[in-house]
Amino acid sequence: MRVGGGWSRSSPRPFGARHLSALAFLTPLLAYLVAFYAYPLYRNLDLSLRDYTVRSFVQGDAPYSGWRNFSTVLHDPTFGPAMRHTMVFTLVSIVFQYAAGLALAVFFNRHFRLAATLRALFLIPWLLPLIVSASTWSWMFNSESGVVNYGLHLVGMDPVGWLTSPDWALVSVIVANIWIGIPFNLVILYSGLQNIPAELYEAAALDGAGGWQQFRRITFPLLRPVSAITVLLGLVYTLKVFDLIWIMTKGGPGDSSSTLATWSYQLGFGTLLPKFGPGAAVGNILILIALVFGLLYIRVQRRQET
Repeated sequence: MRVGGGWSRSSPRPFGARHLSALAFLTPLLAYLVAFYAYPLYRNLDLSLRDYTVRSFVQGDAPYSGWRNFSTVLHDPTFGPAMRHTMVFTLVSIVFQYAAGLALAVFFNRHFRLAATLRALFLIPWLLPLIVSASTWSWMFNSESGVVNYGLHLVGMDPVGWLTSPDWALVSVIVANIWIGIPFNLVILYSGLQNIPAELYEAAALDGAGGWQQFRRITFPLLRPVSAITVLLGLVYTLKVFDLIWIMTKGGPGDSSSTLATWSYQLGFGTLLPKFGPGAAVGNILILIALVFGLLYIRVQRRQET
């Protein structure tokens, strides 16, 4: 509607102007998604479908090989142990991180003196740079001068080759990863506990319910949606852990602590004659596994919203 030669405030803006404004706001986001997500994924897929060498990687004339790289890694003797280590590393880490995080969240939910200070201290593993945490655990698990073996010596036990023994290397990186992941579970679960009405606990106490009964009948069921999101996010993150394992053991000794993430790096960058195609294929398999859990997370989130 025209008022005094111009558009009135109540009239809608022209169709084209509205869409141009929306596009202007979306352009930075779209550029970011294309540059840092879509293009790297495309390049990784292209690497896995071509026979790349160092020369062809630079010149960009690698011949198309189809699914041969995927067949190569699936039939490689390292694939089975790497997949098994990835699953063990992920599942054991998630179970203990969630259990410890839930126990600490319930403990701090009592609002005692110094609770906020202690809760902040528990966040330190999450705030430290990962290279610092991994280096610290490497020193603690050192066979010769590590504090862990020193503690075993004090109680009369033989030292253990935590990072040099095939039987203990995977256990060592799992322990370090659990320690790093507990604060994340603590923060998310503690925030979920804040949304549970205190009146429910008061009513349960009046009915004679003890602490364990209150936890089993009130806390755990009402915390289930938050727990599902916490576990699913932890799964997606833990599947792709690379730097912690690489700093501590480099996937060794042998392949005793190798996962899909470390194996992908070893194939692509760990030798003088890198195998870019197979390395990218392993990376795509890992992406596919993480994508499955990511879609599961989206589905759980949508169910909670409805």
